[in-house]
Amino acid sequence: MERFEGFTHGINLGGWLSQNDDTSKNHYDTFITEKDIVYIASLGLDHVRVPVDYMLIEDEDGTIKPEGHAYIETCIKWCMDNHLHMILDIHKTYGYSFDPLDITDKKIFFYDETKQERFYAMWRELAKRYGKYHDMLAFELLNEIVEPEVADAWNKIAIKAIREIRTIAPETWIIYGGTMYNSVASVPGLVAPEEKKVVWTFHSYEPLIFTHQGAYWVKDMLPDFRIKYPVTIEEYRESSKRLAPQLAGGIFNDKFKELGPQFFETMLQPAIEYAQKNNMPLYCGEYGVIDLADDESKVRWAADICSVFDKHNIGRAYWNYKEKDFGIVNIEDKDIQKKMASLL
Repeated sequence: MERFEGFTHGINLGGWLSQNDDTSKNHYDTFITEKDIVYIASLGLDHVRVPVDYMLIEDEDGTIKPEGHAYIETCIKWCMDNHLHMILDIHKTYGYSFDPLDITDKKIFFYDETKQERFYAMWRELAKRYGKYHDMLAFELLNEIVEPEVADAWNKIAIKAIREIRTIAPETWIIYGGTMYNSVASVPGLVAPEEKKVVWTFHSYEPLIFTHQGAYWVKDMLPDFRIKYPVTIEEYRESSKRLAPQLAGGIFNDKFKELGPQFFETMLQPAIEYAQKNNMPLYCGEYGVIDLADDESKVRWAADICSVFDKHNIGRAYWNYKEKDFGIVNIEDKDIQKKMASLL
């Protein structure tokens, strides 16, 4: 499988330029600073994934906001100064949001040509501004397509967006993933583009009842639900009966015999085989464990999933660096922080 060079060991800067209730200048100036980038580099990581909402860089009518672009430009400089690569990830675009707490329609964007043209125009602008940084910067088209029924429409939009970007930024890596919140199961439904330097991405939060235990934003999750990792898959199956069936994920699939590296190997195998067949790099843009889980379980989970990533040359970025219920710098035990970082 082709390797996504420079983007092997990373972390997300979620909550800074995306998914932030506070959109004040003070938030943007203080939530992430150069000290954070220096610290990330000191941990031995090689890149950051930077989620950006369109509202940072565009008004509702599409007018460009230079003050928003200034934060992207500053982050690029910080990364260059500290020898880090960077992914510019559009987390929300005009007309589409993956966020389960955002009640906007999850399908209309994929059938509305006006909204799609805004999307292409935004990417043309981003390519003009940032294509020159292709040695250290990659573009990620759009975070987490939710509804599986829009898969064909999304493939067409993604391929067109790649071609639009390529006319301006011919050497920049471009990343895109599938439906069901970038599920790894959706990778075999992606269309292989003719263009080079394109990466397929997925997100991995399995088993969901462990990584999202007690999560307030997950429908039907009990706030007091707790479980360790690993225990036997039979214990996971029994514990999941306290929750809604859809939260069990794949743990009731007979192909999963036990938790551990083999669980992740089995889960990722169809995507790995499809990527190898098409000579496409694979990248895991998000994986992580909620702060409500116990620290030792977080470390064991990260060790298992990352061992499989390493085996198959899959780059990745942990969710999240700071806050957003997943931040590794919010772990009070500094030894656990460093142990986690060494695995990522």
